[in-house]
Amino acid sequence: MNKKKVLIVGSCAKEYALAKYLSKNNEIEKVYIAPGNVASGEFAERIDIRENDVQGLLEFAIKEEINLTIAPSQDAIRADIAGLFQANSQLIFAPSAESYKFAISRAAAKKFLYKLHIPTPKFGIFEKNSLALDYVKDSKMPILITADVDNENSVRSVCTTSELSKTCVNDLFLREEPRVVIEEYAYGHPFTVYVMTDGYCALPFAAVGDYKFMEDGGAGIFTRGMGAYVPDYKVSLDVVGNITENVVNPVIKNLEKRNCPYLGILGVECVLTGDNNYTVTGFTPFLKEHDTQAVLNSLDTDLYRLFEACAVGSFADDYTEIRVNDLSTVSCVLYARNAGAVITGLEMVDDSTEVTHFNTSQNNYFEYLTNKGRTLVLTQTASTLSRARELLYDNVEDIYFEGKKYRRDICAETV
Repeated sequence: MNKKKVLIVGSCAKEYALAKYLSKNNEIEKVYIAPGNVASGEFAERIDIRENDVQGLLEFAIKEEINLTIAPSQDAIRADIAGLFQANSQLIFAPSAESYKFAISRAAAKKFLYKLHIPTPKFGIFEKNSLALDYVKDSKMPILITADVDNENSVRSVCTTSELSKTCVNDLFLREEPRVVIEEYAYGHPFTVYVMTDGYCALPFAAVGDYKFMEDGGAGIFTRGMGAYVPDYKVSLDVVGNITENVVNPVIKNLEKRNCPYLGILGVECVLTGDNNYTVTGFTPFLKEHDTQAVLNSLDTDLYRLFEACAVGSFADDYTEIRVNDLSTVSCVLYARNAGAVITGLEMVDDSTEVTHFNTSQNNYFEYLTNKGRTLVLTQTASTLSRARELLYDNVEDIYFEGKKYRRDICAETV
């Protein structure tokens, strides 16, 4: 059997984790990553092509006879890498630029949810500072204030007073954000349900418990994620089935009617507000940076074959479910207050613990240096969540860099 060549497009933690995971697949001859981060060069060949240079990526794929391209990168998707590759008969696992808009724009997601009558917190979308400030005056606190486009540099703030809310709104417009979204803060347990879809059929494969606040106990800055665990024991199979049937399927069908089917992984971000009751707060394209490795560790199905089936159009015929294992996985993000600090202790981490890099760099001594902000994700899998948590934090303590910060209470309720 001829082994496969895979091209992954992107440069951050999710692409790193995916490339490392697929490099262990015996059916895959070689994994290329464009451009990747420094650490991904340990197991994949880095290609010096920008993520949004889709023509250059296409030429590389054709020249190297790539069997499948996987593009989690927002820049690549926005440049419609899927449309270009499909037009040139190259297999690709990625949504089109048009179908992707609702997943990356919080304003578009909110409008989509409202149109489809899917439960979501009350919200307002504003392009003018004065109108946003007027809305804040009459809002019930706390509220969540966000920039429209969700990326690693996006500002997201949970505000408990009108004065703090006004400051956050003013700051966002000073940053020249074109749109600001203000919504009621949803109390409850945050989680994400992931599905895989070829644009016509969708199958769930993970429910992930999320930790978004920076400080223990759910306090401090509202981040894109400081930790996660799989499976989320608080989310029942009934809830996952309900979300698939009443959220995912209407979204997929609506996009299909618009002639822009969504091919890829889609995350539905939710808050569990009571027994089997939930509200949808938004969407995420592909897997989130901090939980990618945890989700991959839970799979008991060949990921390459899943991606390939979606790309060739056989997904609905080949799969009725996506099998997962009965193990438990916990991840923890290590945050750096400054860039350029030397990271030590990586060699002390157990082989069973996965270390995923954000955009770390290296010095002349080949030591890894911190990225300001989220820098590393440590992921541990074991038979139970409590055991995974115990092993995880033993390894977290072995890693050191100046300004290191992390949450100490991930999965603490399972102990």
